[in-house]
Amino acid sequence: MKKILIFLFFTLSLQVQAQTGHIADDVYVFYHSGPSNKYKITGRVQSGAPVKILKRDKGTKYVQIRTPKGKVGWVAPNNVGTGPSMSARLPVLESDLKNSRSKVSEQSEVINELQAELSSIRNERETLADEVSSLKTEIKTLSFQIETMDESNLMRWFTHGGLIALGGVILGLLVRSFTGRRKPASTW
Repeated sequence: MKKILIFLFFTLSLQVQAQTGHIADDVYVFYHSGPSNKYKITGRVQSGAPVKILKRDKGTKYVQIRTPKGKVGWVAPNNVGTGPSMSARLPVLESDLKNSRSKVSEQSEVINELQAELSSIRNERETLADEVSSLKTEIKTLSFQIETMDESNLMRWFTHGGLIALGGVILGLLVRSFTGRRKPASTW
């Protein structure tokens, strides 16, 4: 039992001390003097180093390369990729990522400003719609008042005209009564 406890204690202490890590990218690929691994190894090239691809062997699929130092050799096809290596592309990709993040941040700010502006415009539109509604109601009220005003003006004109006509009749009767009666000019 003690042996099991001691074993558990050591395994737990080792797990606590362990840290995560990675294997370095400094790996070398050996190149040969001919198009297979049966030929003599003539040198090595570091992983990620840029090389020129000169030709491919149809039988073994080995690739003839020229190293940055100008040496020529043959490498297995799974050890050669086209285009720049990941170590060359990584700084460019990190720079692009940083630029993209800054653009996303800027665009996020612009979107927030536009959303605030949109909200403001919607509020203004609602206010204007309420104002238009109240103005339409006022227009209906004023139109009704104009229509009734026309009728009242017409009645007023009729009333004034009737009063003037009545006043004229009364004045005519009064004038006739004051002037007396005339004798007829001819007595036949």
